Amino acid sequence: MSEAYPTNTPVVDMRSRPAFLHAFFGAQPDTPQFEVVKWLNKRVGGRDIEHFTRAKDADGVVSEMDDAGISVAVMVARSVPGVRVSNDDLAAVAAANRKRLVPIASVDPIELGREAAVAEATRAIKKLGMKGLNLDAGFYATPLRADDYRLMPLYEVCEQLGVPAFVMSGPTTPDLRLNDPYAVDNVAKTFPKLPIVCCHGFYPNVREIVTVAFRNENVFVSPDMYTFCPGGNLYVEAANHFMADQFLFGSSYPFRPMKQGVEDFRQLGLSPEAWEKATWKNADRLLGLGLAGKASKKAA
Repeated sequence: MSEAYPTNTPVVDMRSRPAFLHAFFGAQPDTPQFEVVKWLNKRVGGRDIEHFTRAKDADGVVSEMDDAGISVAVMVARSVPGVRVSNDDLAAVAAANRKRLVPIASVDPIELGREAAVAEATRAIKKLGMKGLNLDAGFYATPLRADDYRLMPLYEVCEQLGVPAFVMSGPTTPDLRLNDPYAVDNVAKTFPKLPIVCCHGFYPNVREIVTVAFRNENVFVSPDMYTFCPGGNLYVEAANHFMADQFLFGSSYPFRPMKQGVEDFRQLGLSPEAWEKATWKNADRLLGLGLAGKASKKAA
């Protein structure tokens, strides 16, 4: 199947975080956080579990992208207790290569409160040029469901400003009861014009998030590293069927190698049409990256 895929089209990585951003991402060797990054790489099938130590700056990240065949990396940082990456710092990294590095804002509504969180989200999107807003619902000091009323003003900001909301999920959620895809169904119904990107694809609740995506065309499923975990084949089955326009590729760097992510994605059995949509067309449409014209010129 992989031989049928074009080799001259873009690849957009929907979940990438430079390790040097924070100790949580592996910035500091000989620390517990560094060992956790290696452990998770191994747990999700990474073969080179210290790959993230190579890129020391933005240029190094772009070099890793080049080696992997990745055109654009969407950087989704965090703002939760213990992992604070400021929007200004992330924007500064993106400024090193604006065509290749796309920043997504993060805010903590529990720490900031409603008005300050809305103000910071608005500033990051309008003033810093960030392409979306990341919400780590289950990871705040007060853990939340994705449809908690305290998050609703932030979804509203995204809808008003025309950017997608990125919802963090997955098996590392401190309280697994909050890793609930059905909460996204409520958000999608409340904000039908808002694109919602489900980072980590609410794994292992694959059947449930696929069902939510079936019901709501504004729900995008981005399982990234969990695509390759047991049960991840259902994401692929859905992408080859009704979910073709809602499925997204992500490496989850630094928690899995970029290059291996692209190589493994080629082996999933996606149809050529689903492959192109997942690797760049859906992301291009979602984020307004302007890749379609470039891709057609390159193909010509």
